[in-house]
Amino acid sequence: MQLKMTKQDLTEFLADVFDQVADDFTVEDLAPNYARIRLNVGEKHLRPGGTVSGPSMFALADCAVYMAVLAMIGPKALAVTTNASMDFMRKPAANTDLIAETRILKLGKRLAVGDVLIFSEGLDKPVAHSTMTYSIPD
Repeated sequence: MQLKMTKQDLTEFLADVFDQVADDFTVEDLAPNYARIRLNVGEKHLRPGGTVSGPSMFALADCAVYMAVLAMIGPKALAVTTNASMDFMRKPAANTDLIAETRILKLGKRLAVGDVLIFSEGLDKPVAHSTMTYSIPD
């Protein structure tokens, strides 16, 4: 299956549809059923002690699967999360961007299932793991 959206397409789509968070994320790599998305960590993503907050990591996982799915199906703003699971495995590095390595495990007509490993930039052990299911509109 071919990509229906490029990195630039996804970046522009996010800016148009979710401008409130568009600057938080960068599409770094894209391939069929795969996306690598960066959380551009800023002060608003940190909890006391300087580490990235759980809600920020969840947002990264959710956005990463959303963009990986859209890259495959095209710009469907109404694709929505229907199930989410998140395991926080270790403390992220302080004041460091996070990288989501995302794979689409199933892409059907109505549902897509994605798997995400989140890493602190420069570290080889994941800080979190997530599985997300998206409902795909007609």
